[in-house]
This record gives sequence, structure tokens and C-alpha cells, in this order.
Amino acid sequence: MATIRFTTHLMRHRPVRALQADGATLADVLGAALSDDPLLRSYVLDEQDRVRKHVTIYLDGQPIRDRLRLSDPVGPVAEIYVMQALSGG
Repeated sequence: MATIRFTTHLMRHRPVRALQADGATLADVLGAALSDDPLLRSYVLDEQDRVRKHVTIYLDGQPIRDRLRLSDPVGPVAEIYVMQALSGG
């Protein structure tokens, strides 16, 4: 089962503990993990189920490759980190 963790900065907007879910792809895992919390889901994913621009997701220590379809494969003990992306200079 994959574990999804959220940074403290993001948890200030929506308090949530680590979640766990099964799935073959990132879309499967996030869909299952966020299904019970529409507010959290809408913070992470947009209306087309794509990662929002202000969110960054790492899968097993690497940034995800597919922000549109979330097709990155997820292993059975994957670590997924969801964090707020920062911009500016």
C-alpha cells in the first residue's frame, strides 16, 4: 500500500494525516486516497484531475513525470509526498 504524506505548510490549509491507498498508477492511488475528502482533493487536483500548478508531488524521492494523466507507476510500498510549490525570485 502506498503512503501519501503532506508537508506541514500544506497541512496548515487542510489538516490531514498520512494516507494510504492501493493502485497501479499515481492517478489510482490519489483517486482512492482523496475520495473521502473533496476539499483536500480540490486543493491537490483540478477539475480535470490534473495536479494543480501550486502543488508538487514526489514519488519515491523523484518529481512525478506526468502531471496531466498521473500515469507514473506506483509500487506497493511507494512513498508519495504532496507539497505546495513555491514560485518567485
